[in-house]
Amino acid sequence: MSKKIFHQKSFLLLILALVISVLAACGGDNKGADKEQEANGEATGEVTAGGSLSVGLSANAKTFDPIKYTGAYESQVIRQMADTLVVYNKDLSEVIPSLATEWSVSDDMLVYTFKLREGVKFQKGQYQDGREMTAEDVKYSLERSAKESAMNRLNGVTEVKVVSDYEVEIHLATPNAALLAMLTDAGNIIIPKEEVEGWGDNFSEHFIGTGPFQLTEWKKDQEVQLVRHDGYWGEKPHLDKLTMKFIADQNMLTNALRSGDIDIAMDVKGQNREIVKQDSNLELLTNAGLSIVYLDLNNKVGPTADKRVREAIYMATNVEEIISGVNQWGGGEVSYLPLPPGSWGYDESLIDLVPKYDPEKAKQLLAEAGYPDGFKTEIYAAQARVPYATIFQSQLKNNLNIDVEIKVVEWGTYSDMVAKGNAPMNIGGWTWYPDPYFFLYQLFSTNQIGALGNGKGYSNPEVDALLARAVSETVVQEERAEIYKEALKLIMADVPRIELEATEAVAAINKKVQGFEVSPDNSVQIVHPNGTNVSISK
Repeated sequence: MSKKIFHQKSFLLLILALVISVLAACGGDNKGADKEQEANGEATGEVTAGGSLSVGLSANAKTFDPIKYTGAYESQVIRQMADTLVVYNKDLSEVIPSLATEWSVSDDMLVYTFKLREGVKFQKGQYQDGREMTAEDVKYSLERSAKESAMNRLNGVTEVKVVSDYEVEIHLATPNAALLAMLTDAGNIIIPKEEVEGWGDNFSEHFIGTGPFQLTEWKKDQEVQLVRHDGYWGEKPHLDKLTMKFIADQNMLTNALRSGDIDIAMDVKGQNREIVKQDSNLELLTNAGLSIVYLDLNNKVGPTADKRVREAIYMATNVEEIISGVNQWGGGEVSYLPLPPGSWGYDESLIDLVPKYDPEKAKQLLAEAGYPDGFKTEIYAAQARVPYATIFQSQLKNNLNIDVEIKVVEWGTYSDMVAKGNAPMNIGGWTWYPDPYFFLYQLFSTNQIGALGNGKGYSNPEVDALLARAVSETVVQEERAEIYKEALKLIMADVPRIELEATEAVAAINKKVQGFEVSPDNSVQIVHPNGTNVSISK
């Protein structure tokens, strides 16, 4: 059957369905019920316009400057206020247009050319009046990221050339098959130079972008208040206002949802998942996710600089016990590899390389390394990771006589300590895209030492070479996966850290919220080029 015939038949079926629905509506039996549903914004297909929505985030934000941010929850706010050239579709299987409408790649993979959307307006700020975005803004924003990003979010970009007002070329030092995915990152959003330079270090508090919502107030450690950007280039947001609140305590987060103080709660964990399920006004939304939790061991200083000590600690750690203890109400499984199972680079055949739980052999290794009586150390963790740290602390004391002091710190302190290599151990989480580049390069490349991802100081020249090959030799996913497999073998043999959990992406919502879905990368999508436009019934 040709596409043309299929479309014609589909059209006839649609007309028939509409006729039947109209005749049914004229029958009169359910008019009262229909009117009641319509008043509540239900069953009519109509979206409620206006209103205010509140989202609860499970960690506090330190900055919204795209070159300085280090946490996923910071990007969750940034994405409401600004746009990238390209974005992922809903299931993260394809890159689609945003501020760029189309693009092409040179044969040598060194030049990416983008045509820009015309008529895109910045929000009004102190130093510009809501002017149009042009190629000069793209050049400024991306070159700033390439040179100054704390997380090297645009690695390898040497220059952005302006071809015309609505066309740019991104030049690379070496081919990078992951560039399009890199450009979807909130660290590579487009912002106006005059606002950034006008505010200087205070730009974060007066953020300006091209996004669907504009910052009106940031109450540090509490919440961010946003209003609809009426000049937004995409579909007009249904909501008038959006508030994002920082609520680190899980019980308080869930209580805020139940009381109506927030409408969406991100990252609901533990027994609070069950509380949500039992509340008829709420709904728990889940997705397989692209998030992992891991336990970094310092590879450069202290006892864990010795591979034998790292291996002993891994063998004395009952990962299954930790994950089942933390997730007795669901939400996570053992990850085994330094990639989430949702990544196309995940290879179950490598699970056999993971050190097996064997406390007796662990004691022998630790004695060989010169620590027969154990030692004292510290582990750094944000509040949400404390349950993992507590079980780990008990296991190491019982199995190896290692005394682990848990240091619970807020995100800014945590990221600073880890990035500088000052944490003997730390429990971290990583959420990004299906491309293994965003996990393996960011977390294991020598070039990333000094950034949060590789604060453990891991370095292996053979791994570096493989990670470079995986993005420079080919764009074919299957071929790249084989190269990443070889890199994974070397990484796992070095035992740089303990792999803990593959975390489910989860959010709890009030049922009045319409159109919200949980993204595999755990991003908060309220208005998005992939067709999302959240509303709330009154």
